[in-house]
Amino acid sequence: GCLDTPTDGRYRLGGEDVATLDRDQLADVRNRRVGFVFQGFNLLPQITAFENVEMPLVFGGVSVKERRQRVAELLEKVGLGDRMDHKPTELSGGQMQRVAIARALAMRPDVVLADEPTGNLDTSAGGDIMELFSDLWKQGRTLVVITHDMTLARRAGRIVEVRDGRIISDTAAAA
Repeated sequence: GCLDTPTDGRYRLGGEDVATLDRDQLADVRNRRVGFVFQGFNLLPQITAFENVEMPLVFGGVSVKERRQRVAELLEKVGLGDRMDHKPTELSGGQMQRVAIARALAMRPDVVLADEPTGNLDTSAGGDIMELFSDLWKQGRTLVVITHDMTLARRAGRIVEVRDGRIISDTAAAA
């Protein structure tokens, strides 16, 4: 996600050698190309769900009209069309997770890195989010999902199992 610097070798994201970029350039790459779904949400508590999802679009220079339309569509997709004006403290954990997912998708990133994206969701909402992720994958986006839920993992095209920092298996799964 361009948060760490490689100690050796080259790291290319979409053909761009990101290892040579400075902090500001890396921030731009992260905003344009990588969507993050953090396990702890990382929402700004003083602003609304709408404004949290809108934030990367503001930094990305997206027009006000397009921002409003895109944010509304994303919040509808994650089932929060009626909660747009609520602050994170007024939302449940599952609702905050869905805001975080909408924010990660706002810039239409090439890569989505998701840490336990369904961990705070009930089975139905988790299934909806996985359908959304499946649609993104079918559109050619790369999704890296970290999970302890093997039912969720089996929905992926590839499962890489890591234990104690080491890869112990790397298998194709039913997509």
